[in-house]
Amino acid sequence: MKTLYIKQKIFSLGGKFTVKDVNEVDVYYIEGSLMKIPKSYSIKNAEMDKVALITKKMFSLMPTFFVETVGQEDVTIKKEFTFFKPKYTINAIGIDVQGNWWDMNFKVVQNGEVIGVVDKKWFTWGDSYQIQIMKEETESLIIALVVAIDCAKATQAATNSSI
Repeated sequence: MKTLYIKQKIFSLGGKFTVKDVNEVDVYYIEGSLMKIPKSYSIKNAEMDKVALITKKMFSLMPTFFVETVGQEDVTIKKEFTFFKPKYTINAIGIDVQGNWWDMNFKVVQNGEVIGVVDKKWFTWGDSYQIQIMKEETESLIIALVVAIDCAKATQAATNSSI
């Protein structure tokens, strides 16, 4: 099992932040597009090789994100229309997210086996997440899922505040 930490910077233009290991060494670099349409996030490893790309679908009623990871199946994350508790669907063979999406405390399950656990840390400057990876080969996919879900939440919050 591997533990990683994401801490988003509050005043970062475009959404630049890093993923660190338990020794606070940068493992992944995440950079959001500043003025690009559609909005996208590029995830690079420590060697600066791109391992994943998250792209927001331009024209959709509810937030939809496409996640492309190197060596993995492409994933689509879509927020469903609900009145009370937010619900998202993930279009990937065998992948499901169980738990509380809104508070960002959930498990990533693949074919019935837990491959990752995400816990949001409260009372921090910016959003901070602790991610436990059970299967190393799914590491970049789980990081991309966390970023995409967080972005979907931010998009929905921005939409709700403008109404």
